[in-house]
Order: sequence, then C-alpha cells, then structure tokens
Amino acid sequence: MDGRSGPPMDPKATQMRQLCDRRLGVGADGVILALPPRQGGDLRMRIFNGDGSEPEMCGNGIRCLARFVADQQQGACPATLTIETVAGPMRTTLQDQGQVTVDMGEPRLGPAAIPTTLGVDAQQVVAERLLVLGQVWEVTAVSMGNPHVVIPVADVDQVNLEQLGPALENHPAFPNRTNVHVLQALSDQQLRLRTWERGVGLTMACGTGACAALVAAHLMGLSQRKAQVNLPGGALTIDWRDDNHVFMTGPAQRTFVGHVVLDHLQAAAATDISANPPASPPDGALGHQPTEEGASAEAEAKAYAQAMSFLANTSLDEMLKLAADSLAQRTQRRGGPPIPPPGEPVPDWDHRGH
Repeated sequence: MDGRSGPPMDPKATQMRQLCDRRLGVGADGVILALPPRQGGDLRMRIFNGDGSEPEMCGNGIRCLARFVADQQQGACPATLTIETVAGPMRTTLQDQGQVTVDMGEPRLGPAAIPTTLGVDAQQVVAERLLVLGQVWEVTAVSMGNPHVVIPVADVDQVNLEQLGPALENHPAFPNRTNVHVLQALSDQQLRLRTWERGVGLTMACGTGACAALVAAHLMGLSQRKAQVNLPGGALTIDWRDDNHVFMTGPAQRTFVGHVVLDHLQAAAATDISANPPASPPDGALGHQPTEEGASAEAEAKAYAQAMSFLANTSLDEMLKLAADSLAQRTQRRGGPPIPPPGEPVPDWDHRGH
C-alpha cells in the first residue's frame, strides 16, 4: 500500500487482519506499507502479518516493495534503493529478469540478540536440545532482524509442521516468539525448507527464514556459505559473504493493482466473521456496500446471503476470469499496459534501463 504521499497512513491491526483474510478480504500473508523515509533512506517499510502483528522485517516483502517502487516510478527509479525497516536500513538492487537482490545485513547469533533463553553462556545457539511436544529436537537459532529457529531433518515433508510450528513459535525459550523452519540438506549447495511463520502460520516462502536457514546450515556443517534454498513457493539464492553480510536474490512480480478505503473496513477481524457470520455483513464484504445510517438489518442480511451464495456457487476458475476481465477493463481505462488473459505469460516490463 502506497502511503508515501497524502495523509499519514497508520492502519489498525484489525484492518490488516481483514485485508489478509482470503475469503472476505484481499487475501495475503501480510500487508506492506510504503512510507516516507525518516532516516535519510529512499523510503520506509512497515509490514503487518496476517494476524495483525508487526514484525521487524520481511525478506520476501522487501523484494516486493522494491519491485513495486520500480513499477510505480518506471524509468525514474534508481537501480539501488535504501529502505528503512524496524530491523535497520536494507539495500535492494534490481537485477535482470525480474530478480531483486537484498543486502539483508549481518546475522545476529548471540542468545540475547535473537532473543532466546537457550545457550545463554554461548556466543551462538547451534544444535541446542529442546523438548517440544514430548520430543527432543536439535535447534539452531538465528536472528536476521527477526527471530528464527532452524531444525535439520531427513525429510521436510515428513514433519508435522502444523503441530510443531505453533508449539515452537510460542515456546517459553523464545520470549518474542519465533519463526520456525525445518531444513533438509540435499547437498552443500542445495537446501529444502518449510516454514511456520510467526503470526502467519504455514507459508509458501520466507526470505529472512531462507537467510537464517543458510546461516544455520553452514554453522552446522551442512552447506557452503552460498546455496540455493528451495521453498514451496520457489527458490532463493542466499550468499553469506566474507564481510558477514547475507545477500538474498529472488524474483518479484506484480500480479494486480487495486484500491482500498481503510475507513470502510470493519473494526472486527475478518477471520472472526468467517468463523461466526454475523446477522449483518461487514463493510466491504463482497457484494455489499456500506449502508446508510438507519438501513434495515434485513437488507444487510440479504446482502450477506448474496455474498455467501456467490462464494458457494462460483468456481475458482470463474472468479479468476471475472477478476482478470475487470482488471483488464480498469487498466485500459487508465491507459496502462494491457493485461494478458489467464494462462498467458506476463510480459516482461522490467527492461527500462535501470
């Protein structure tokens, strides 16, 4: 969301939860705000998780933000941006073929910096034994501005991460909670990773987690300092360089553009609405517009029923076609580039002489 101009943007956690809801909101793992800089950078980033919490940093998110700024400014965007985050300033560099490289800074390895109560007298938290759900796991903890715990396993697909993830995320050994990753070393240059993200749950990818996993794998003797980390959502190249900085390279691509009026979002979280549908629908629910004061509950309930009927009786393919047709029409009215139909490749708009 672009808040670099206009009134200050300071959304509520409940609004962020509703935006991330995949049935009654836009649907996302998190929401990123592009904001004016405060410390001499090109811009500032805030990010909210799907549960409304605000993490220190997001590696995948900052790549998306760099791509967003490049698409907005086109030829006027510098190839390298300095983006201010809670975890400190991060430098992003646009590469060919839609790739973005981010200098993620130095990993924090000391227990107090992570933070964790494990290995309190050690300089690193490597292969510490921890009892979780009745089983002892060997865990390695790393901070990339946010806390991560990495567990080496023989096969990431055989781990019940839906159970292990929340148990470790909220373990007393991690006072700020933690991101949880299971790691499989295919070779010393190829790693597999599955992630339970703090405040989100299972995710397709985690940029800071991939960086933490590479650092942890090297500390455990499982990988070189540069490797490809393969996640369910795709591959990232992670390079822990001799200057102790970790560099992440991966893709970022625009998929759609839209407009959201935050004031029209209900204060109640959309996840609560999904679990317990109210008699009247929330403002912004599909097929419903904010009602005027005094509108009858019967009319609101009818609108809610229509929205639920649409969701129940419309296939995903039909929804995607409706969305694509609508986006193409709006884009053409604004004079933007043509949007290809579903199934056709997205044109490469990245070669603009950065």
